[in-house]
Amino acid sequence: MKDLNNRVAVVTGAGSGIGRALAVALAEKGCRLALSDVNETGLAETAAGCSGAEVRTYTLDVSDRDAIYAHAEQVARDFGQVNLVINNAGVALSASVREMTDDDFKWIMDIDFWGVAHGTRAFLPHLIASGDGHVVNISSVFGLIGVPKQSAYNAAKFAVRGFTESLRQEMKLEKQSVAVSCVHPGGIRTNIANAARMGKSENAEAQRKGFDKIAMTTPEKAANIIVRGILKDESRILVGPDAWGIDALNRVLGSAYQPLVERFSRKNLYV
Repeated sequence: MKDLNNRVAVVTGAGSGIGRALAVALAEKGCRLALSDVNETGLAETAAGCSGAEVRTYTLDVSDRDAIYAHAEQVARDFGQVNLVINNAGVALSASVREMTDDDFKWIMDIDFWGVAHGTRAFLPHLIASGDGHVVNISSVFGLIGVPKQSAYNAAKFAVRGFTESLRQEMKLEKQSVAVSCVHPGGIRTNIANAARMGKSENAEAQRKGFDKIAMTTPEKAANIIVRGILKDESRILVGPDAWGIDALNRVLGSAYQPLVERFSRKNLYV
């Protein structure tokens, strides 16, 4: 996919953050947009910012498997084709393995992993039928390394990475005209930390302030990096200097990165 003009692009979680910035960036490239979110107000604001583009908005809870499949069929009917799907919707949870509840664990997995998996599978037949499709799944730098108090988020984002990398290989081996990219953002200046669920013993304010300190990249910059990666058919798209650093750390040290993360966490997370 060397040109995005007149392509039909689906973006979940488009009501804010990276999703909103992606919608605007894709509109500037000439895409026709199918935007979804649970936040109808935020979604309307995003659509208003995509001036000049054909935009349709959909209220969608990506934790609802049947709703995702119905959404895929509706988008295909509304636009006649689907070329690009960006499974972006996500949430955060900060809690230790001992402390987090089953409900919180299920909540984050249903959105951050199953939302991506069902979104991919629901749209895949339409992407294949387009003759030039692309799946983009948003993981995280926490899909590259494990971090204390992020076990559930790690589980979801590692799962997204494995699922997506496997799919890319399958599409190549099956000679399907569908590219596949996995995105690993570092700290992005979005509202995800403010909206995160916290364990009972967590100092929510301290954690959010800590996140603000390490959020190095704007959503707009992140969106531009992702769009460039799509056009280059990159298998792994690293977003932000911290993402590049963490990827290098993992590659060079392997599991020996863990003592470094422990030292950082002792200072910043166990407060």
